[in-house]
Amino acid sequence: TMARQVTYTFKGETKTIAFSYDKHRDLYEAVAEAEGIDLTKFLAMEQQIAMTSRKGAKAEKDYRKVEFARFGFSNIHFVRDEEPEA
Repeated sequence: TMARQVTYTFKGETKTIAFSYDKHRDLYEAVAEAEGIDLTKFLAMEQQIAMTSRKGAKAEKDYRKVEFARFGFSNIHFVRDEEPEA
């Protein structure tokens, strides 16, 4: 798989890390690991929400956004490869 890059801001500092689906389910898990944040409780709670909320995926997404902001993250996204490799 092609290595992708994720860029994010953590507590005011913008960083870029390598990302691979072999290692992480999604970019949220990747940035949390990069910053040493244990997601065990978060993932358990997220599962509860997925199972109990009628809004399902939307509730899960909202929870994720709010919690990651609380951890200190913002602006998490994949880096788009703009310029071709030289």
